[in-house]
Amino acid sequence: MENHSLPKLHIAPLFCLLFLTSLVNCQLNYTFYDDSCPSLTKIVRYGVWTAIANDTRMAASLLRLHFHDCFVNVCMPLQGCDGSVLLDGGEKNALPNLNSARGFEIIDSIKSNLEKACPGVVSCTDVLTLAAREAVYLTGGPYWSLAFGRRDGLTTSETAANEQLPGPFEPLDNITRKFAAKGLDTKDVVVLSGGHTLGFAQCGVVKPRLFDFAGSGRPDPSLDASFLQSLQSTCPNRNESNSNLAPLDASSSKFDNVYYKLLVNSSGLLRSDQALMSDNVTGSMVVGYSKFPFLFYKDFGASMVKMAGIGVITGSNGDVRKNCRVVN
Repeated sequence: MENHSLPKLHIAPLFCLLFLTSLVNCQLNYTFYDDSCPSLTKIVRYGVWTAIANDTRMAASLLRLHFHDCFVNVCMPLQGCDGSVLLDGGEKNALPNLNSARGFEIIDSIKSNLEKACPGVVSCTDVLTLAAREAVYLTGGPYWSLAFGRRDGLTTSETAANEQLPGPFEPLDNITRKFAAKGLDTKDVVVLSGGHTLGFAQCGVVKPRLFDFAGSGRPDPSLDASFLQSLQSTCPNRNESNSNLAPLDASSSKFDNVYYKLLVNSSGLLRSDQALMSDNVTGSMVVGYSKFPFLFYKDFGASMVKMAGIGVITGSNGDVRKNCRVVN
């Protein structure tokens, strides 16, 4: 992860004023790149497929990167899905991303190939949005239609990322409020949490539940006993195990509904995931998705479309970066 920030990234207030003085009149369009970059989907799909073939964790990484991009509003209230997480400095250095956010080089590679096929046309934000869908689709998950035309933001903020991204230790009420601030509801919380059917978590995030839950000196009592024993083996109570990886569900390289089945059995890896079972409303949704995978797939696609529309920049605002790591 690069730690430096570029001079242009320090003038966020000026850009915010510029964005806020003009309303976004242009809308996203399903045919936005049909003429200007007809090979877009093919190039992105091949790039994502190659990345997953080399590293099965990459599907989860790209999905998480898209989520972390859309959830950070650098410039209230307009910016959200704006590729700001891809800029060097700022959000990359925030606690939820530092040493854990991955996939930047995959987006760079895809963008480089797109610049050869259709230079200066496709924004980094649209590349990331499409890459996240392909990551889900190529691992057995649903396919959903995407509208395009997002422009890239000009700013990135470490502080905004630290404040706005939901964390694995937060209570459900906090997470729900953060979703609501982005125009997402309780159903979206449950559905998008299902993205944790892919990937792993570092043991440093998990170990408080295993050995010192809420400062009690004991494990989280809600954890299934056999699951607890397995996790303690993967994540022993030693500092050197902090970077070990624990799977978020039993089929961590396949997009399915096993995540919800584990929650029903008190075997959710993250405290924030298992908390979904502590509420009657969210708990009943979890049970439903554990029984009906196609319902989960349908709702996941719908929630991803909602998320991909958070605070997009369109029209003449923002930028279409040539290099996703720096503004033009």
